Amino acid sequence: MNTVQPIRELDKIETMKSELLKSSYRDYLLFMCGINLGRRVGDLLSLKVCDLKGKTHLIIKEEKTGKTIPLAINEGLQSAINSFTANMLDDEYLFQSRIGENKPITRIQAYRILNAAATKCNILDIGTHTMRKTFGYHFYQKTHDIATLMQLFGHSSPAITLRYIGINQDMLDKAMTEFSL
Repeated sequence: MNTVQPIRELDKIETMKSELLKSSYRDYLLFMCGINLGRRVGDLLSLKVCDLKGKTHLIIKEEKTGKTIPLAINEGLQSAINSFTANMLDDEYLFQSRIGENKPITRIQAYRILNAAATKCNILDIGTHTMRKTFGYHFYQKTHDIATLMQLFGHSSPAITLRYIGINQDMLDKAMTEFSL
């Protein structure tokens, strides 16, 4: 199994957003939620309209850890959510499948959606976890607050978090490219 990477370049994130928006607002919103909330894809896919519509915070119990971490929703994401959910019922899944009635897309379908867009954007090493890692990478780059990021991710040490978001690899790459005898 290959390790997925965060999308490090902001212009590539914008390119992904544009590409996903071409295919479907639902797919665009999935990516937006992933990179702005930093939740695992399983947690995102379980979201219903009532979990986000008109809310300032996302409050869900994480599937993997069982922990509940309230997360503030930024204004840009709130606006995108409110636009998308304007004509939806509260009990509808946010990321509905076209197959079946009121069922969310699967993890496999989420992967296919992201991978297809990434291929068109020439982005490598992508998977559903890329969204979470992208959130973490850019949160760290903007804040350098590893303690808060550890808490958001539920990690037990800074080393785990730095390795997870690809910062260790960035530091190794920089050290090696600057090293010369």
